[in-house]
Amino acid sequence: MRVKTSITLPKELLVRLDRVDKNRSALLERAALAYLAQLDRDARDKRDIGIINRNAARLNREALDALEYQQVP
Repeated sequence: MRVKTSITLPKELLVRLDRVDKNRSALLERAALAYLAQLDRDARDKRDIGIINRNAARLNREALDALEYQQVP
């Protein structure tokens, strides 16, 4: 279901938007969805980095152990 809304944008921005797509609604919808998806990815990446950082010491020890095991004399 679509809901009609009204927003106010600078004229220069509208000119640029119109160069990309004459259907402003469709363009702004795609842009908003892309922006929200990027926010979701950023939040996920931040959580993943936190998990990695909390486990970094153990992961580094495991990596060093594996490297020592693989060394050829």
